[in-house]
Amino acid sequence: MTNRATRPIGLARRLLAGLSLAALMAAGAAQADTVLVTADHLVDVLAGKVVDRPAVLIVDGRITVVGAQGTVTAPADARTVALPGLTLLPGLIDMHTHMTSQPTWNGYESLGVTTADKAIAGVANAKVTLMAGFTAVRNVGADAFTDVALRNAIDSGLVPGPRMKVSGPLLGATGGHCDENLLPADYGRVGEGVADSPWGMVQKVRWVKKFGADLVKVCATGGVLSKGDSPGAQQLSQEELDAIAKEAHALGMKVAAHAHGTDGIKAAIRAGIDTIEHASLIDDEGIEMAKKRGTWLGMDIYNDDYILAEGAKVGMLPESLEKERKIGRVQRENFAKAVKAGAKMIYSTDAGVYPHGDNGKQFAKMVQWGMTPLEAIRAATRNAAEAMGTAQDIGAVAVGRYGDLVAVKGDPLADVTLLEHIPVVIKGGEVVKDQR
Repeated sequence: MTNRATRPIGLARRLLAGLSLAALMAAGAAQADTVLVTADHLVDVLAGKVVDRPAVLIVDGRITVVGAQGTVTAPADARTVALPGLTLLPGLIDMHTHMTSQPTWNGYESLGVTTADKAIAGVANAKVTLMAGFTAVRNVGADAFTDVALRNAIDSGLVPGPRMKVSGPLLGATGGHCDENLLPADYGRVGEGVADSPWGMVQKVRWVKKFGADLVKVCATGGVLSKGDSPGAQQLSQEELDAIAKEAHALGMKVAAHAHGTDGIKAAIRAGIDTIEHASLIDDEGIEMAKKRGTWLGMDIYNDDYILAEGAKVGMLPESLEKERKIGRVQRENFAKAVKAGAKMIYSTDAGVYPHGDNGKQFAKMVQWGMTPLEAIRAATRNAAEAMGTAQDIGAVAVGRYGDLVAVKGDPLADVTLLEHIPVVIKGGEVVKDQR
């Protein structure tokens, strides 16, 4: 039985413990990393307008207040990032990158590239991409899960880079765009993600999930840079695509489909695949199908310039250059049709085919082929975040999202090429680049 005489002492101890806990909580709150960012203007991609004299308060990496200067109060110990003369935008998002690839690794030159080479290149490319203003990317295809390792290294703070959602190895059919087709049968080279039946594809989906992939990337048709196939040819059956989409969605994963050809595009849309990459030969029916089902189109229309100008110099196969000559302009014309029809569009560039860091060059092409500057910017912010399933975290300067911001001098809604050279990049409230 407790002695009554000891009760006041026990009560005092509990009170002191409570006070200590409160003091610790208060101290923790006081030590929160708080940043106040101000600029002359802000492109509000959700409202579709420019806001003057914005103030953005970021606490522990996330935005807590967005308001006008003079109305946002910051703690006395807050850091201030004043950007006079600049316009703020959300950090940009590229939905189609190959961070562990290099544009010089083409054709037979690629056979001499090791997994270690790819991992090391990924570290360098991640930093370059972040410095270009792309604070988030989706990596859609990497050998040996090198993109998983890169994502983890960035998340842990080991190396600088954008936030990443990754697919791991590409899934596809024997002899298709995602297979290893450069060497004869004697060498026995087979792509990591190759399977040839619905159940085989289900196993591959589970395999990439097991080893850390966030999403699934499949090759529904042939490609430009692969040997021996046609970009327009469908390479996975409707049953295989259905099985991939059903299993991935059951596991909480989204699916991106490499699809140049008309039939493969439509099959992927029917399967419920989330994004169609390239969509070069999409026809009017395919565009209407995408609109009806809410499928996102990611059309890499800057790539054509680089491939035709530099492809031969960096070792692309002659047959690949010929394929690009046949579909490059058609893809741009179909991009214009899709924009005019009101299809849902995302910013997908195929970085790694061209040099990393040049991601922003596609904005001008998107405007040239039918988008307004605001629509192009939304494709790389609001739309990309929604398609990626991360709209609660990125894609807009809004309360609750990460403090990922970029700033340019001038009005990007009047001159979208300003996004090709971004002087200020902020990730999670930390200024990672300031070259004003």
